[in-house]
Amino acid sequence: MGSQGGFYQSKEFLDLVKSIGEARSKAEEDRIVLSEIETLKRRISEPDTPKRKMKEYIIRLVYVEMLGHDASFGYIHAVKMTHDDTLLVKRTGYLAVTLFLNEDHDLIILIVNTIQKDLKSDNYLVVCVALNAVCKLINEETIPAVLPQIVELLAHPKEAVRKKAIMALHRFYQKSPSSVSHLVSNFRKRLCDNDPGVMGATLCPLFDLITNDVNSYKDLVISFVSILKQVAERRLPKAYDYHQMPAPFIQIKLLKILALLGSGDKQASENMYTVVGDIFRKCDSSSNIGNAILYECICCVSSIYPNPKLLESAADAISRFLKSDSHNLKYMGIDALGRLIKISPEIAEQHQLAVIDCLEDPDDTLKRKTFELLYKMTKSTNVEVIVDRMIDYMISINDNHYKTEIASRCVELAEQFAPSNQWFIQTMNKVFEHAGDLVNIKVAHNLMRLIAEGFGEDDNTADSQLRSSAVESYLYILGEPKLPSVFLQVICWVLGEYGTADGKYSASYITGKLCDVAEAYSNDETVKAYAVTALMKIYAFEIAAGRMVDMLPECHSLMEEFLASHSTDLQQRAYELQAVIGLDAHAVESIMPSDASCEDIEVDKALSFLNGYIQESIEKGAQPYIPESERSGMLNISNFRNQDHHEASSHGLRFEAYELPKQTVQARIPPASLASTELVPVPEPVYPRESYQTTTVPSVSSDAASTELKLRLDGVQKKWGRQTHFPSTSTSNSTSQKTVNGITQVDGSNTANSRTRETYDSRKQVEISPEKQKLAASLFGGPSKTEKKSATGHKSSKPSSHMVKSHAPKSSMEVASEKTSPVQQPPDLLDFGEPTVKSTAPSLDPFKDLEGLLEPTTQVSSAVNHSSTAAVTKSPDIMGLYTETPAGAHHKDSDILSGLSNSPMTNMVGGTTTMQVAQTSKSPNLKDSLEKDALVRQMGVTPSSQNPNLFKDLLG
Repeated sequence: MGSQGGFYQSKEFLDLVKSIGEARSKAEEDRIVLSEIETLKRRISEPDTPKRKMKEYIIRLVYVEMLGHDASFGYIHAVKMTHDDTLLVKRTGYLAVTLFLNEDHDLIILIVNTIQKDLKSDNYLVVCVALNAVCKLINEETIPAVLPQIVELLAHPKEAVRKKAIMALHRFYQKSPSSVSHLVSNFRKRLCDNDPGVMGATLCPLFDLITNDVNSYKDLVISFVSILKQVAERRLPKAYDYHQMPAPFIQIKLLKILALLGSGDKQASENMYTVVGDIFRKCDSSSNIGNAILYECICCVSSIYPNPKLLESAADAISRFLKSDSHNLKYMGIDALGRLIKISPEIAEQHQLAVIDCLEDPDDTLKRKTFELLYKMTKSTNVEVIVDRMIDYMISINDNHYKTEIASRCVELAEQFAPSNQWFIQTMNKVFEHAGDLVNIKVAHNLMRLIAEGFGEDDNTADSQLRSSAVESYLYILGEPKLPSVFLQVICWVLGEYGTADGKYSASYITGKLCDVAEAYSNDETVKAYAVTALMKIYAFEIAAGRMVDMLPECHSLMEEFLASHSTDLQQRAYELQAVIGLDAHAVESIMPSDASCEDIEVDKALSFLNGYIQESIEKGAQPYIPESERSGMLNISNFRNQDHHEASSHGLRFEAYELPKQTVQARIPPASLASTELVPVPEPVYPRESYQTTTVPSVSSDAASTELKLRLDGVQKKWGRQTHFPSTSTSNSTSQKTVNGITQVDGSNTANSRTRETYDSRKQVEISPEKQKLAASLFGGPSKTEKKSATGHKSSKPSSHMVKSHAPKSSMEVASEKTSPVQQPPDLLDFGEPTVKSTAPSLDPFKDLEGLLEPTTQVSSAVNHSSTAAVTKSPDIMGLYTETPAGAHHKDSDILSGLSNSPMTNMVGGTTTMQVAQTSKSPNLKDSLEKDALVRQMGVTPSSQNPNLFKDLLG
């Protein structure tokens, strides 16, 4: 390796990498890479290149592509390397192909046959390489070519192959759910695989399936809880530990799945309380992965049916996050707090000072997350402080995308919780003034509709005050040098509708302001159009009121300019204004009534008012209207669309054998003289696929026909346009979930572990400034429950088109303090001790308890609650059966998964289990083994160190 370089690469390649790394500019790097491309083009096309050299050239091509240059000239050589029989060369070829090509590349068809052959290879490494390529390169059209072989690989003896086969099926489900919809039961079976890696890979497709259809997988709740409990109890091999946490990524995925299954389902959630509580207690918060599991537990608790003890544990974890010096943990705490306040709003008040610190933190990401939290906890008592903070932050940032988002949130909060008219108008003016044209046009329309509709409470006085304050503020704002176009549209509309409504301002004053707007923003066609329409409304209202219209000179010049405008819209509005001024009061009042912007307009879609005109025209000889469906002799465009769709659906790759060609018989046509003055009739060929109606072609003159040759088109198929490909799409049904908020009763068997939580670190309380305390009192000092807008606020029931804010009902925490009768706790699936009435966990040796499983008729019972003597049969400890077995037992092929696709936990309930029979047949000396394990356990050795194959009979 000294002369050839590391990993058996030539010194030339290593020098290339070194020179690129030492390049001082992008131009120098490009010169080096372009020189390398020329070298590779010359060498890769040389005949009889050794495999070792070709492999290095392909790797160098990968390096060239990674640096952003084109290496398409070597793609075909990478495809050829996948056909090689040498494993190392084949793996290099597959690696290069997956990096070079996408699933729609033209060269994909060349490697489908190679993949099919490699999937049947006896070498499992070749099979793994082919499965890796399948996940990357197989598209929707080629899925049927490899799907049967991948399904067969689910039973492969090597766990690595089974795991990659699951991943390939998951990839197929993501690309085309309909192609693997009949294979869902295979995922259920692989959940019971002997290898934990295969089981962990199965959780990913199951998560996607459960996301789309929760109700179909409710029966797997017990299975997931059982697996999670065994993982948390460290029953997996040590190889799955990460930073001393047992299989953390499997735990996180299981918690995500349980959060989906327990959402709004009290019965399913009760089965999860115990294991989630155990994870809260056992999880180590000193490492990042431990904090990740804690965060996922909080997300799960906020999704499932609420439990007081779990909410308390989640609040403790959030408190530790917020007190941390790490910005990442603070961010996670703020996000988790935003999830919990939907269930228990008073939790946020316990951490108000920590929230204030995050709001003033220089970290912009943390500050934005805190604003999201404040948005969720806004109510009528703190809306002014929160919205003012949001507007100040919006002014200070330059991110247009986030400016738009904050502006929308400010508008929504102002509409729902505005304490007064004046504050609402001022807030909207600030948003439009500082956000500019970034504000969505829908926000402007909603504001105009809100001003027009008023409060919706039959309070005309309050509505008039709102409109008057809007007119006053807008007339004052028009003195600003530059205003956004959207804001000017709102101003013109409000001045046109309500500028003279209260009589405070004269029509000449308002029209003068509108003319100034149109002249100042002469480049904005939309603003000028709004200004002209507002002028027309002002003059119409004056005429309808019987007052004389005295048009200002600047209005005359403006109207003359618009009458000759190149914009047809402005020209039409100017002509309409000219026509309205010349009408009498009665006509103007009919066409433009005052304050009628919110009235519904009835549209006569049948145009019945034209019936008299139509009847009169028909009597005079006009042709009646013929519906499109009844017209004959015309081409129907739908026929062509149907043909295009039929042709597009036949463009997919087909894997069945070709049909034998059918002999076509052409129609014989008698010969005709070229000098004939009449057109030779050419019969239309008849095709079995589809026929069309054609319009008659007018005959040409005989003089023109005699001088032209006629092209014979008999037997030639006619095509309309170019064939295009429309890929078929498939949709997956998604089931809507119904969320139920409430509080369950306290579990009587769990010991109450009450811990006092500090709302903030004592060392930071000394540094709290009076301004910060005042801000905290403004944000959190009001009542905790979400309040609706008071009678002086704006109508909250009005729909908003840009964002809809949902407030979860407050959950009562007083249930935790009430004394309730003991309730039945979910059975511990892994507890095989003797029946007990104690509320705490029995300190019995679980390996001695397994001796009762040796008798096939033993019934295991457990007390359910403190007052009842009825016993229920508990499930056997599946993972507890992992003991030392004979060496040959691991090599037996036992189909323990048959019949488990629908109910994988059927053999876990009952006194006599098939697992016991299977275990007894495998190891006749099981009792001796159990005694030995009990002795070893007493000496301090964990069971997982004796037998790493812990999922041998999982759920079997």
